[in-house]
Amino acid sequence: MGRPKNFSREEVLDKAMPVFWKHGFSDTSLQELERATGVNKSGLYSEFRDKEDLFVACLRYYLESQAKRGLLTKEPLGWDNVETFLKHGPLNKEEQKGCFSVNSMREFAILPREAHVLVAENRAALQRLLAKNIDAEKPRMDPRLIAEMVLAFFSGLCIEHNLKSDKAASARKIESLMKMLRSL
Repeated sequence: MGRPKNFSREEVLDKAMPVFWKHGFSDTSLQELERATGVNKSGLYSEFRDKEDLFVACLRYYLESQAKRGLLTKEPLGWDNVETFLKHGPLNKEEQKGCFSVNSMREFAILPREAHVLVAENRAALQRLLAKNIDAEKPRMDPRLIAEMVLAFFSGLCIEHNLKSDKAASARKIESLMKMLRSL
């Protein structure tokens, strides 16, 4: 009979995600994950099949936590939700900058297939929510096309957050985009 585990899956995900976020999938070592989580290799492998499984679990955990924030589901739907999403969607907490999902796309060529599916499904869901909010404003352009552009803008903002861009510059960009969108 093995020893009982003295950690929770959620605690491991909370502590492993920033390591993957900072270093990326390929540059994160098992030793860094052990140090960050306080769980040894055998403990990690008792909960996760391998590093890929842990990464995918972190990505899923992140996406679920982002969805719970409800930035694009608050009533009434409309431009205010889109603006809130752009302003508060990219995370800026300690070493975590931008969006873990967007950051992960840099390594798509080496990520597990399941990560590709998670990111694609999340982007499709975000695009649908954006389009729903945009449609509520009855623009003259197709809301789905506008949603595609807003999502591309969001990805760019997330990348800029990694570059430690000026917050005032980001705010100006969002304000300018929102002014343009509201005129559609």
